[in-house]
Formats: sequence, structure tokens, C-alpha cells
Amino acid sequence: MSATQADIRGVLIAVTEGRLLLPNASVAEVITYAEPEAVPGAPDWLLGRIPWQGWRLPVLSFARLAGLAGQEREFGAKVVVIKALGGHPKLPYFALLTQGFPRLVTVPESGLLLSDDGKSPPLGVRMRALYKDEPVLIPDLDSIELLIRDALGQAA
Repeated sequence: MSATQADIRGVLIAVTEGRLLLPNASVAEVITYAEPEAVPGAPDWLLGRIPWQGWRLPVLSFARLAGLAGQEREFGAKVVVIKALGGHPKLPYFALLTQGFPRLVTVPESGLLLSDDGKSPPLGVRMRALYKDEPVLIPDLDSIELLIRDALGQAA
């Protein structure tokens, strides 16, 4: 099967109790999880900061942010470094805790069906969808970035 211009290269990211689908271009790198440096006063979904290429990246638990799970296992976990879209000079990247290694996928134009269950999407979620008949969440990267900046500002 060959990719067409309407196909999108994506990344499926497993989080506790869910899977995220992001454009491949938003992922900078995947690294092994290391215990982050705590941010005093931060919400429980902001796990702390990790060093990465000269930056101290905030690491968040998407599952906690969106209310999918209260705890996430750290054994075998990875960290997905995400390119921030807001253009804020102090937050060009942030990181998400993932359960295992993300998987590259090709999403055909007709391969993603929006899933409307009538409920508002959870915090940090732009929309729910079905990819290959499996539920996925499309994160709202803009709002997540604002939540991180707000949390870091209040924790400072």
C-alpha cells in the first residue's frame, strides 16, 4: 500500500487507559524515562522536569491531566519530547510520559473517524476518534502548553 498526499504520518502513543494520536512532525525524540526533578507546588499531572539537550523540560502525565488514570507505572516507560507550538521562548518543548515505545502509523484520509459520544472531551483532549476501529485521543497541544506554562508560573 503506497501513501497518498492525503495520508498523514502519525505517532500512536500509549498512555495509561488510552492511546494518543499525534502528527509525526510534533515529536522531536523518544527517550528512556528517568525520575524527573520535582516542581514544588505543581499539579499532580506535572511530574517534574528532566534535562534534554540543554533544556529542562516539563514532563506531564497525560493520563492524570485528562482524568484517565490516577497513577501511571514508570517501569518500562518512555518520554516523548513534543515540539511546543506556542512559540514561547522558554518552552520550545515539553515531554509526555508514555507506556512503551510510540508507534509510527500512516493515517489515510478516510482512516480516522471522529467519535462523538455527546460528552465534552477531557482536559487536554481536542477530540476523540477511531483509528482502525480502536479509540484514540487527539491531544489539544495548544491548551496543554498553556496549562504547563500556567502550572510552572504558579509553582515558581
